[in-house]
Amino acid sequence: MEIAEHIQVVETEGRLLAAAAEEAGVDAKVATCPGWQVRDLVRHQGEVHRWATGFLAEGHTARRPLPDSPPGLDGNELLDWYREGHHRLVDTLAKAPLDLECFAFLPAPSPLAFWARRQAHETTVHRVDAESALERPSGDASDPITGEFAADGIDELLTGFHARARSRMRSDTPRLLRVRATDTDVTWTVRITQGPPDAERGAAGEAECEVSGPAARLYLALWNRQPFPDVTGDESLAALWRERSAV
Repeated sequence: MEIAEHIQVVETEGRLLAAAAEEAGVDAKVATCPGWQVRDLVRHQGEVHRWATGFLAEGHTARRPLPDSPPGLDGNELLDWYREGHHRLVDTLAKAPLDLECFAFLPAPSPLAFWARRQAHETTVHRVDAESALERPSGDASDPITGEFAADGIDELLTGFHARARSRMRSDTPRLLRVRATDTDVTWTVRITQGPPDAERGAAGEAECEVSGPAARLYLALWNRQPFPDVTGDESLAALWRERSAV
């Protein structure tokens, strides 16, 4: 996907997140994030948006801590604070030069490409979280996730996030997991060992377990927001993912 497409997703998903949070109310429980209320989700996402904006706007080349939300901010004022930070992120992404140099923590064609992609997926997953606080039928999302975008997010998660040393997805005995998006014809092979998982596109080797289904459902399942659509083979490997893959 192109940078401009990711920026458009950040804009759309951020607005949907705010709308769902406002409809649910800040006291509502976030079903997909046990222990969180909507206010916790909004604060977290507002802090992340400002964190990303800081790197883009100020060109910081080293990691910096997340900024804290203003103490005591709640209710409509908290939502206004979130919307302000979201608007500034989208505006900063749209105006940033393609050759911008700043900190990025996953491989990408450029820092701008990294932040546009990362904030697109960050905001989308948390939009789903916000909607889980609403009294709607399961899966009744206000804006469905496209197969192309979901496959992009699966790729970021498997080949980016879990390639880092901080991934807790480990196994004393080597395991091989296959991830298959049935509607986009994209497959990943994930080798799980005592080190960080090694993921690649394609079906290489004999998998012990395969998780499959439409890309959007797989995307949310791999982020532990939904059950896996379909599991074949050794289900204990799918269970291991759910137990250890939190980012």
